[in-house]
Amino acid sequence: MIIYIDLLLIINFLFDVLLLLTINVVLKRYTSLKKIFIASIFGEITLISLIIPFSSFTLFLIKIILGTIMIIIAFGYKNIKYTLYNLLYLYMLSTILSGFIYYLNIEFNSNCLMFIIISPIILYIFIKSTKALIEIKNYYYKIKIVLNDGEELLLTSFLDTGNKLIDPITNKPIILINKKKIKSNINIRSPMFVPYNALNNHGLLECIKPKYIIINNKKLNNYLIGLSEKSFKLNGVECLLNYKILEDI
Repeated sequence: MIIYIDLLLIINFLFDVLLLLTINVVLKRYTSLKKIFIASIFGEITLISLIIPFSSFTLFLIKIILGTIMIIIAFGYKNIKYTLYNLLYLYMLSTILSGFIYYLNIEFNSNCLMFIIISPIILYIFIKSTKALIEIKNYYYKIKIVLNDGEELLLTSFLDTGNKLIDPITNKPIILINKKKIKSNINIRSPMFVPYNALNNHGLLECIKPKYIIINNKKLNNYLIGLSEKSFKLNGVECLLNYKILEDI
């Protein structure tokens, strides 16, 4: 088999640049292109395995060491956790990209030009998907609800920007909890009923006033708990936060 070293060097360099750029964007490292290019040039040393035969274990150690040096060149060293996290992303992205390229090669017998074209597209899709997941994750919170009788509920909540329910009398925002969830834990006393209007729907919402709630280590006592008859469609979510909570946390 004929190996064109110059072409291999170019492809390896471009792949390293793409991988480091993706880490820079996803993890928000804000490093310079100059450092990324220098790190990618250093990464060419990994091609030494084509010349010198190493055992699998030795080759693994060499790649880990060289990968760590690449990461430090590109993003600097702050602490072990920071460096390991960057290194983990480097090899995770490398595995994802290699898997796609291997699949394309098997299915379509693609050439080097196709790999160069398709690789940025794959990493772009990864970046968009990761950002979407991070944005969704940022809307999840752990909330502790302490009731007047001392009962406590620790729930997984989701910030619902569409939840703008406010009691017109007390002017307190309403947090929604599935009625079955809360009634299976406590004995509801002295509920209040708040009128609400939604799309093609209106009525009275059963609410209770908690002693206080704790979210992001902040104690809040100006919210009501609305008991929803419907289950929430979000996986694992037991409570829908009111958009107003953004002003308090």
